Amino acid sequence: MARGTATATLSGFFYVVNILVTTFFVCLSCVALLSQAVRTSPRRSWDRNFNAVVIGAAYAIVAVAAVGFCLKRRIAVHRRLQRISKEYRTLGRGDVPRPVWRYMQQEYARACLVTYEAEPKAAVQQGWGKPGSQYDGVRYRSHLLQTIREIDKLAHDVIPRHPPLRPHDRMLHHFRFILPLFTKDEDGFTPLHYYDSAIQLVRHSSREPTEAEFLIGMKAAEEIVETLEGCRAEMEAGSISERTESLFSEIKVS
Repeated sequence: MARGTATATLSGFFYVVNILVTTFFVCLSCVALLSQAVRTSPRRSWDRNFNAVVIGAAYAIVAVAAVGFCLKRRIAVHRRLQRISKEYRTLGRGDVPRPVWRYMQQEYARACLVTYEAEPKAAVQQGWGKPGSQYDGVRYRSHLLQTIREIDKLAHDVIPRHPPLRPHDRMLHHFRFILPLFTKDEDGFTPLHYYDSAIQLVRHSSREPTEAEFLIGMKAAEEIVETLEGCRAEMEAGSISERTESLFSEIKVS
């Protein structure tokens, strides 16, 4: 926007300079011709000097025609701009001349091609998802840390008296009350153990986590979320069945 304003200001400045220079030289030529007409006249004066009258009338006609032409152009441009719709709409083939439409299509295709070629194809930045992958544009460290809030909320839904989250607690210690909900693998570890390792890595490591470490942490987080959601669903189903039984008992009593 600033560049366009500067360009418009510079263009207007040169336009004014051009008008002033042209007017100066036209006036200078008019004065020179009038002085020559006076010098070449028999009386060497303005009295009954037909040549001076012709020269003055010619310059006056040129000045009036130039001013009229400029005003005509300004009015025509103003009217054409007034007819342009202020609302955004897509231009169709019939809205502009055929050469303009063809030029617009070429420029649009060129811009799309440049944008596509400028996109990174095989560039990999440490700690970020690969372009075109499931985690494209995702930072591993912050994405893993964001899962803590979601898991903590589910843990409080399952165990209302679950301890509040503290900034530097280890995940194994903070989620110790839901640890019995998970099954151990052949190495004796639960998804919570893997999740705790991934969180410790992104919290305290000076390097960015690799894709493999990120995927291990995300897989563990998904398993934890799935287990907690299943427990919450079972609790909600149990509470609904208890309410239904109590309602039926009240109906029978009444």
